[in-house]
Amino acid sequence: MHTLQISIYVLGILIALALVFDFMNGFHDAANAIATVVSTGVLKPQTAVAMAAFFNFTAIFVVGLHVASTVGKGTIDPGIVDQYVIFGALVGAIAWNLFTWYYGIPSSSSHALIGGLVGAAVAKSGTSALVGGGLLKTVQWIILSPLMGFVFGSIIMLIVSWIFVRSTPRRVDKWFRRLQLASAAAYSLGHGGNDAQKTIGIIWMLLIAVGQVPVGDTAPPLWVVISCYTAISFGTLFGGWRIVKTMGQKITKLKPVGGFCAETGGALTLLIASHFGVPVSTTHTITGAIVGVGSAQKMSAVRWGVAGNIVWAWVFTIPASAFVAALAWWVGHHIM
Repeated sequence: MHTLQISIYVLGILIALALVFDFMNGFHDAANAIATVVSTGVLKPQTAVAMAAFFNFTAIFVVGLHVASTVGKGTIDPGIVDQYVIFGALVGAIAWNLFTWYYGIPSSSSHALIGGLVGAAVAKSGTSALVGGGLLKTVQWIILSPLMGFVFGSIIMLIVSWIFVRSTPRRVDKWFRRLQLASAAAYSLGHGGNDAQKTIGIIWMLLIAVGQVPVGDTAPPLWVVISCYTAISFGTLFGGWRIVKTMGQKITKLKPVGGFCAETGGALTLLIASHFGVPVSTTHTITGAIVGVGSAQKMSAVRWGVAGNIVWAWVFTIPASAFVAALAWWVGHHIM
């Protein structure tokens, strides 16, 4: 593969931009990790984000690097990667994250990044630059991740309801206020393990392109892994509060037992996806799980209009971020 020749300053700027996206990913998606535990009153917001940030980073010791490999080598042809493609992809993803955060829309940072890569790659080399297998897997999981979250969340809710059928509401609430701490930790572990790896994949792709890392390496440099997990953890720590209310109470009214079931269902989905190297959306996953929990109680418990608006944001994420990325790719040629 042709080695890209760029200055150390440009390389540093692109790596810094990738870490900014990683920070924004944690900032934007913090709501996914803490909305249920905050809205049920189990933890105060500051305590919840601190715990979520801690378990985001802890995932470095638990989850493998399969997702980073998919993003770094299985989305677009590594041979067409240059500073303009990476710049366009990151700007497209960051712009969409800022837009959806400002309006409190729980969209997917993961798919914003995938859309950014697609838009910048197509702007440079056309559709032949896309890796069909990797993108197909990502598109399949756009449907599968909320569906799995829905199924796991509703099944766990039904099982819990059956086990505690003779218990008083007060006793159930007392138990699940404690158990929700564990489920929130598990979800944050899955969130960090899946989302931090997307930025790892981007930096890994860039380092391969400039010849800093051999093409045949099966893992990125350790400093890249630590930097990305640190960035997403700090982003989570500062939390995107605008989205917490949408996720925690507007879709359905959650109690601690429902929060536990939604987080557990979401965590299972994320850990399964990370094991198979699929860059899924934590937003899609937890939304599906929350809807599943609400539906298990009664269909009218779910505010389907709110859920429908969220789905529309999902539909527009990849094309919108791809469009901005293509524009940013063009701008990059004039400023870099």
